[in-house]
Amino acid sequence: MQAAMQKLRIEKITVNIGAGSAGEELKKAEEIIKKITGAVPVKTICKVKQPAWGIREGLPIGVKVTLRGQKAIEFLKKSFEAIDKTLKASSFDNFGNFGFGIKEYIDIPGTKYDPKLGMKGCDVLVSLEKPGYRIKHRKLKQKKIPKSHAVKKENAIEFVKASFGVEIA
Repeated sequence: MQAAMQKLRIEKITVNIGAGSAGEELKKAEEIIKKITGAVPVKTICKVKQPAWGIREGLPIGVKVTLRGQKAIEFLKKSFEAIDKTLKASSFDNFGNFGFGIKEYIDIPGTKYDPKLGMKGCDVLVSLEKPGYRIKHRKLKQKKIPKSHAVKKENAIEFVKASFGVEIA
């Protein structure tokens, strides 16, 4: 049995869609993300200039939503269904975070196709933590997480397998 302070939990899930340009595509991406998450999205702003792609600094190029708590868990369950409950081991980083892409938003169970919005995919990024991680974010006496308490790749893989029944390829 695991000690109480060693149990992993989901800190947050970030869902984003990169529209690539402002205008109509960005509005469609905003509607799609609203539809699949039930939350109000925030626009992401370009930080670098890329003339070849037609984008410049300060231009909105995508939308994202951050989900926490029970809403995050419910969305993650649906997202795993969209990818047939399989993930690659390379999807996990050394700090226990992982991410995957969903090719088309209609792959998520309970989502219907809207011809006005077209087809877009999204990225789902998950951050895991253990109890006590508050010391990393608090305002006073902020500290680093000790290596002995940090979430490792192996821990994250076991958590995903046990909690959601996901296969790791």
